[in-house]
Amino acid sequence: MIVQQDAKVCELKAALGPLSGRNLKFCTDACLRSYLEARNWNVDKAHKMLTGTLKWRATYKPEEIRWHEISHEVEKGKVFRANFHDRYGRTVLIMRPEMQNTTSAVDNIRHLAYVIENSILNLAEGQEQMSWLIDFTGLSLSNSMSIGTGVDIIKILQNHYPERLAVAFVYNPPRIFEAFWKAVKCVLNSKTSEKVKFVYPNNKESEEVMRHFFDVDNLPGEFGGKATMKYDHEEFSRLMAQDDVKTAKYWGFEKANPHC
Repeated sequence: MIVQQDAKVCELKAALGPLSGRNLKFCTDACLRSYLEARNWNVDKAHKMLTGTLKWRATYKPEEIRWHEISHEVEKGKVFRANFHDRYGRTVLIMRPEMQNTTSAVDNIRHLAYVIENSILNLAEGQEQMSWLIDFTGLSLSNSMSIGTGVDIIKILQNHYPERLAVAFVYNPPRIFEAFWKAVKCVLNSKTSEKVKFVYPNNKESEEVMRHFFDVDNLPGEFGGKATMKYDHEEFSRLMAQDDVKTAKYWGFEKANPHC
């Protein structure tokens, strides 16, 4: 199986042809594998998907987004990278829709693209995926993201960041989330929707699920753990400013990948 998959990676690499600059940096073997896996190892379909991503990246330039451009989006801590990992060593993103503090769909999407790019840059060696913790406690119509923006975000994540999501925990979703979920589920492929797990407070089954994926000593109390979660915007801004330097360095030079 591994030999066959390696052959598929080489096929996709050949189909892409010579790459240079940022495309060369982006199209690592691990990246090609994620696109192949997202398309059930069909080289033609993976090639079409990856080509679409390269075109999107050429115009959207997610790797050029910097913290100072989107920091206003997260002043209340609606989306940020956690300071702990799950039991599998994966980066954890914490999302708190209740803390939605802006109305610009463009900035919302740019901010999430920045967070995903930053999280990928901070993945541990050998890790390609991340876990999401989404706390819906306190969500209401007044502070919820529009369905349209949610669908646009899902499309970008699915089309341009395939297989980056390991699992997403939807914690304590209110009734108003049902309409949002129905709309979003329509654009989710079955593989992705299966990664979404609904968990609830004071529920033994949910507690077992969370314990399976997280050390309760690290898990914030908002998600049923024992840790205290406090988002410090100034401290997080300092961390992101440092990461922006790493990002610039990463994308600022080229290094050829081994050829098949």
